[in-house]
Amino acid sequence: MSAPSAPLNAPRQALPHERQALWARARRILFVRLDNLGDVLMSSPAMAGVRQQRPDAHLALLCGGAGAAALPHLPMLDEAILYDAPWVQGAQPRDNDGSIDRRLVRRLMQGRFDAAVIFTVCTQSALPAALLLRQADIPLRLAHSRENPYDLLSDWIREPDAIVPGMRHEVQRQMDLVAAAGLAEPGPAGPLVFAVHDDDRRAAAAKLAQAGGRPDQPYVVLHPGATASSRRYPLEGYAAAVARLQQAGVQVVAVAGGSEGALVAELQAQVAQHGAGQGGQPLPALVGALTLGELGALIADAALLIGNNSAPAHLAAAVGTPVVVLYALTNPQHTPWQVPSRVLFHEVPCRDCLRSTCPMGHHDCLRQVPPQAVAQAAFELLQAAPSAPASRSGGSASRPASVPLSRSAGQPLAREALQP
Repeated sequence: MSAPSAPLNAPRQALPHERQALWARARRILFVRLDNLGDVLMSSPAMAGVRQQRPDAHLALLCGGAGAAALPHLPMLDEAILYDAPWVQGAQPRDNDGSIDRRLVRRLMQGRFDAAVIFTVCTQSALPAALLLRQADIPLRLAHSRENPYDLLSDWIREPDAIVPGMRHEVQRQMDLVAAAGLAEPGPAGPLVFAVHDDDRRAAAAKLAQAGGRPDQPYVVLHPGATASSRRYPLEGYAAAVARLQQAGVQVVAVAGGSEGALVAELQAQVAQHGAGQGGQPLPALVGALTLGELGALIADAALLIGNNSAPAHLAAAVGTPVVVLYALTNPQHTPWQVPSRVLFHEVPCRDCLRSTCPMGHHDCLRQVPPQAVAQAAFELLQAAPSAPASRSGGSASRPASVPLSRSAGQPLAREALQP
C-alpha cells in the first residue's frame, strides 16, 4: 500500500507583533537540533528560510555528531557546535559528572547569541535544552511546548501536533515555528537542503567502481538498514525485489554503515540465491566506505533510492533523487519531502506506536509488503524519470533558486566538539 506525504493540517500560530519585533533584532541565532541526521535534514528548509530572511545574520547549529557531519553540506549555516545531549536517544555514551554540560554553557555564553530556536518532534520535550540556553544567557528562546515552560522559554508555541494519520509533516512543523517569530516567511516549506560537492562525486564514483559497480551506467541505490529494528524491511523481501530489478537489467548497489556488514553480506547471499540459474548479477556493496558527502553524491547521481524510513531516504529527497521507502507505521510525519516517491506499508491496527522495536513482534506493517510491490514501485519511478540525472554531466546538483546556498559575509565554516 502506498500513500502521499501527510497533509499540512495543523493551524499556524504566530507570536504577538511586539515579540516579533524583538526577534527581528537578533543577529546571532542558534538552532538546536540534537537528534539524528534525518531530523537535521528535515529542519534544513526552516534554517534556509531564516537565512533568506536574514542574509547578514550569524547562524549556528547545536547538534549531535550526525548534524556536525552534515555542516559542510548545509551552506546556510556558519558553524556547528557538537553536543551529545543525555536526554536524546542514541547519543554517544558520556560521563555523568556534568562537565560537558557546563562547558557547553560556557561555549554558548562566549557565542553571545541573541536568540535560539529549538527544533523537536512533537513527542520530545524542548525544556532540557531550554534550561541550558537560559543558563547561557540567551535572551530569546523559542520552541513548541505541550506544557507551560514559564521562564525556561521566552516565547513558545503551544504544541498543536498529535501522532495521528494525516498530521503535519515534520518539515512544515519546523518551518511554521521560525515563521511564528517572523524569522522566515510563513507558508509552505521549501525543499530539503544538502549541497553536493564535485570532489565527493568523483570519490563516490571511484569507490563504486572499486566495489564492482558501473558508475557510468544508471544505477539504483539500496539502503537496507535502519537504526531501529522496527523500521527494517525483511532482507528476504529486499533480495527478491533486487533479483526482479536485476533480471530487468537494472543495476543495483547496496550501501550501509560500517556496523551493518553482516546485514549486507546476508543480503548479497540471498540475492545470489535468487539469481542462481537466471543470469543474476552479484550485488555490489559499499559498507562503511563512504563519507556523508560521498553518500550524498552517490545518491544524487542515482536514478532511484530504495530503503527504509531512515536518513538516506531524506538525503535522497534533499538531492532530488526519487525514493521508494519501506515505511514502517511507527510515526506518520517523516515521509519523503517534495520528491517523487512511493511510500509502501501494510495497514495495521497498532500503527503510530513510536517504538524502536515492534511491540507486537510481527512487523506486519513492513513484512506484509510483497517484494513484487517494491520492484513495481521502483519500475514506475524509473520509467517516469529521465534516463539519467542531470548531475551525471559532472556539475553540482541543481537546486531551486529560492534556496540560499551561501553564508553571510564570507565567514569560514566552523565546527567545534565539546570535550570534558
